[in-house]
Amino acid sequence: MFSPRSWLAAAITGALVGTVVAVPATAATSTFVPAKVKDPVAYVDPLIGSAGGGNTYPGAVRPFGMISWSPTNTAGDQTNAAGANGYSYNTPRVRGFALTHVNGAGCHPGAAGDVPIMPFAGEVVSSPTADTTDAVYASTFSHDNERAEPGRYTVTLDSGVKADLSVTTRAGVGEFTFPQGKQAHLLFRVSNSLNGSEDAEITIDPATRTVTGSVLTGAFCGRRANGGVNNRKSYYRLHFAATFDRAFSGTGTWVNSELREGTTTASGGEGYATGADRAGRGSGGYVSFDTTTDADVRMKVGISYTSLDAARQNLAKELSRRADVASVAADARRSWNEALRSIEVAGGSADELTTFYTAMYHAYLQPNVTSDVAGTYLGSDRKVHRLARGQQVQYGNFSGWDQYRAHTQLLALLEPEVAGDYAQSLYNLARQNGGVWDRWVHVNGPTHVMTGDPSAPALAGFYAFGVRNFDVRGAFDSLYRQATVPHESGLSDKGCPGQCEGQRPNLAEYLRLRYAPQDTCHCWGGAAETLEGATADFALADWAGRIGRDKERARLLPRASWWRNTFNPSAGAEGGYQQARKADGSWLWPFSPTSDAGFAQGTSATYTWMVQHDVSGLAAAMGGKDRAAERLDAFFHRPDGSWATGGDGFRYDPTNEPGIHVPWLYNALGRPWKTQETVRAMASLVYRTGPSGLPGNDDLGTMSAWYVFAALGMYPQTPSRAELLLSSPMFPKAWIRRGNGRTITVTAPQAAPGAIYVQDVRVDGRKHTRSWLPESLVDRGGEVVVNVGATANRQWATAEADLPVDHVPAAQTPVPNLPEACEPTGAACAQKLQYDVDGVATADAKAQGDLDGKGWSFPAEQLPAPGPYEGHVIPDTKGTAGNFHSLRGQRTYLTPGRYQSLDLLVTAVNGDQQTELTITYADGTTSTAPLKVTDWAAGSPRFGEQAAITADTRYNVNGTADGRRVSIWRVSVPADPAREAVSFTSPAVPNVKVFALSTRA
Repeated sequence: MFSPRSWLAAAITGALVGTVVAVPATAATSTFVPAKVKDPVAYVDPLIGSAGGGNTYPGAVRPFGMISWSPTNTAGDQTNAAGANGYSYNTPRVRGFALTHVNGAGCHPGAAGDVPIMPFAGEVVSSPTADTTDAVYASTFSHDNERAEPGRYTVTLDSGVKADLSVTTRAGVGEFTFPQGKQAHLLFRVSNSLNGSEDAEITIDPATRTVTGSVLTGAFCGRRANGGVNNRKSYYRLHFAATFDRAFSGTGTWVNSELREGTTTASGGEGYATGADRAGRGSGGYVSFDTTTDADVRMKVGISYTSLDAARQNLAKELSRRADVASVAADARRSWNEALRSIEVAGGSADELTTFYTAMYHAYLQPNVTSDVAGTYLGSDRKVHRLARGQQVQYGNFSGWDQYRAHTQLLALLEPEVAGDYAQSLYNLARQNGGVWDRWVHVNGPTHVMTGDPSAPALAGFYAFGVRNFDVRGAFDSLYRQATVPHESGLSDKGCPGQCEGQRPNLAEYLRLRYAPQDTCHCWGGAAETLEGATADFALADWAGRIGRDKERARLLPRASWWRNTFNPSAGAEGGYQQARKADGSWLWPFSPTSDAGFAQGTSATYTWMVQHDVSGLAAAMGGKDRAAERLDAFFHRPDGSWATGGDGFRYDPTNEPGIHVPWLYNALGRPWKTQETVRAMASLVYRTGPSGLPGNDDLGTMSAWYVFAALGMYPQTPSRAELLLSSPMFPKAWIRRGNGRTITVTAPQAAPGAIYVQDVRVDGRKHTRSWLPESLVDRGGEVVVNVGATANRQWATAEADLPVDHVPAAQTPVPNLPEACEPTGAACAQKLQYDVDGVATADAKAQGDLDGKGWSFPAEQLPAPGPYEGHVIPDTKGTAGNFHSLRGQRTYLTPGRYQSLDLLVTAVNGDQQTELTITYADGTTSTAPLKVTDWAAGSPRFGEQAAITADTRYNVNGTADGRRVSIWRVSVPADPAREAVSFTSPAVPNVKVFALSTRA
């Protein structure tokens, strides 16, 4: 059997060079449909993503389950884990099976991993907490002896112990088989959550054959370098109640390094540090069993975030006395099949089905139930609350920055009732948190992780997809207030940059400047925050329009275009990038498209495309759809033509969220066939079967949700609306059952490995020429037939009227942030420059300038006064404002005109410099000319320049002057007066410093 990766890679490569043999087309009206998958669980492999950074876990869990019973693997450090979320496929050594997990979170350790329970064969002679390297109370295992399936996990350890686990939503049953005749114990490591703990407790009652206890913990991302210390705090206590089918032969507890044989209670946490600061701390207990005649032990356990009584009640309600692993696992399988049948497919290879249904499985792992069977739950204020009226379940675990880009839309599409309870849950937590909607909620706790205001697009998207079972107006009003009324936390730097407490950081300044200033935003990155703000504000404006809040819509909609305020058309030679800027309006230099300065977990090259709600505006800012498409081509392909799949900051990174929508942007540029080939390429090259089958952190199902959409051949146009962009489906037929009685069927009769291009589309029997599906189809259901083939149809969906529609006003000025018109000075026109370096200081403030990066600057007193000067305009030379324009490879825009020459006042630092200027003309043609500049401290020009300005000393930041003569030279670069010059570029030579520039007609 061949893998999707091999055949798709070959097919796509062939299609690009025109050598693919055409796939015979089957008529769209064909009645042949491959067999529908009847048992999707059979195609789920929970081990996918458990290696290679996917950070998934393979243990037993139900859809959206509270309990997830899974191994904690160790690499020899009890204060850490081998994998971010407990399990690492490549480190098969386990120190316990923990009761809670979060799927795919990126922090290491991730979150939860509460109450690891270790079946241990041997004599307990020392405190397990004192076993700081997990050398004694842990065991290796072979993957040959491991089986993971939805709702059940089984492994036989090398110690000879077999663990067989299955779960309901809030409870689990484990059957442990020990080597007969050997000592047998279950170790409850109550304090050893993945991130540590503030406190823990255990009580063993031999009379009732029960073990109860709790752990006070939290601290998600608490060890992260960029702000993690602020998250070393507790926000929930997990309670557990375990019962056994047989009596204990012995008991014991431990606290720190002290083993206390025969005792039944203990308490003590580990703290939230790591390594030596935490090693050897913590508490737990064990129960022992006589295996002389019976080596089997059955344990049932219930958990709760509210109380021990609730944990007992959850256990009693969900597990009967007769329940065993086999019966619970069978019921779990039925539950999973019901969930996974929300999308039924027909056709496809075994590998395709495994990849698809495992992605579906991962998408159903969250949000997670946090309420008890009695309707109680722990709020963000750490008080116990009851469900809101009409709410069925309280959910936790919202990885907002990640999930709003794919997962929340898939949830709304497939499980609208769950989505509504999820929305209500987030609103409940916000109200309990002083009205603040935290961007990363772990269980109930605000962790502040990442950036932006993701609840706004998430809930707006829910509403657009038809979700109504939550307090719509209350949630909107709360989010609107967060977006318009500054909160004191927005001025805090606690947790910054990675976990800034302000959800709308420094909102007052953002509203004043209309962008997030890099130097005063109290955020992770100013440009990223501006883009996130524009996305969130568009979402709220659109939502406001849907519920009749016209005043709020009118206030918010202009803010959806504020991404333009951090788009610098001069940044980079390619035609503009997102770039951070300071509160004084200046851009953050130095700049590189591959830099993450001003961004969060991504580069400018990636974030520049994060304008899903205004793609036409972005294309115009780049110089038009053709130019934008050319840039996308370069973004997705390496110079040799191969696909970019990560590791290059200049190109597409399929392993993280800021750019996962970008393959679909070709639709809006009138090139839908490129969406089709790009989506299929990424789906085949970075998603596959096996433990390393995910491209990066699954991030609570987000990356898996992307694959589900890709396989269906559709993806949300914007996070907050329900239009779906079209690509080519991978399966001949799919039934999307929305859970509200409506079904969307997607038929692609010719679907095959090489058939990646859409030939034509019909919707409900009518010809469909648009590369997107309207919200009305999502709302009512319908039939979509997509005929696909091996060659691109470059006519379908390319007309202007068929392109996806943006729902923001078109900008009056297509290209933002161009320089002001040049200033006439005699026969010349002085061009405006983006000054990035303050290369001038005054005698009483010598530390203010630094032209050469070594602390030296020109003396202001010996330079011409700011203003007109011999055909140029001299910039400000006092204070700390920039006054030199470094040639960093950016595009320098000119007031368009027919010019004889570009006249520069320019100097060089750190030696003579030579480069080449390329002048671009309005018709797209170019001309080149050399630029040679002598070092500023040279006694005389070496390339024929003229000395324009000379000073007899330099100032240094240390307060001294060296008396060395320094010069600014006059250099003329020829232009073609027959053509209209619009800009010039050069290679990156930042040691060339332009003081002023004039053009001569």
